[in-house]
Amino acid sequence: MTQELLDTLPALRVGRPLVVAIDGPSGSGKSSVSKEVARRLHLAYLDTGAMYRALTWFCVTSGIELSDAAAVEQASRDLVLDLSTTPREEYVRVDGTDVTDAIREPAISSAVSAVATTLGARTELIRRQRELIEKHHRRIVVEGRDITTVVAPGAEVRMLLTASEEARLRRRGIQLGGTQNAEQLAAQVTQRDAKDSTVVNFTQAADGVVTLDSSELDFAETVDAALVIVTKVLNRD
Repeated sequence: MTQELLDTLPALRVGRPLVVAIDGPSGSGKSSVSKEVARRLHLAYLDTGAMYRALTWFCVTSGIELSDAAAVEQASRDLVLDLSTTPREEYVRVDGTDVTDAIREPAISSAVSAVATTLGARTELIRRQRELIEKHHRRIVVEGRDITTVVAPGAEVRMLLTASEEARLRRRGIQLGGTQNAEQLAAQVTQRDAKDSTVVNFTQAADGVVTLDSSELDFAETVDAALVIVTKVLNRD
């Protein structure tokens, strides 16, 4: 990316809506890349996956059976959730309890698909996500699995961030500090994707969504490529 382009990034659409919607499978780098894109563009940041994880934690600690769709849906309405919407800090609180680290534990990772595929709960969390987008005057980077097609189909920029299965497994293994074996990694990445894909398609780009394959890119290169996509899409307007 040229320095001239870098210099223009903070000024993109100042005072006007700029929603950057980023979807992708597990291990594709959605969270880290989206957070850095938000920081570089001076935008708010929303990790929708953290919302599903927080609801899963709430259900598990409350003794709610994840197979009970009605109970999970009610829990989604009862959930008292506070999470950061800035790329400069990260926190997730449920009814005042800090669960930032707890929602990343393997037990939650293995259970979150059961919650994410409960349609009533999904509807409630999508409602909350849209509220947060509006709260930030539609100047926000939002990442997840159904952002480009369901949550914010009218986003100014819509992107599918993907990578090969090998790359995704390797990255998730590094992210978890080598604490997971191959079977556990597969459960967190490929098996979870298979379950979640029953309710939303996040493996193929919908019309108007730009695909970014980061299989052969490092973090910095992926961020730069994402920013190039943002500027090219906006320059078409």
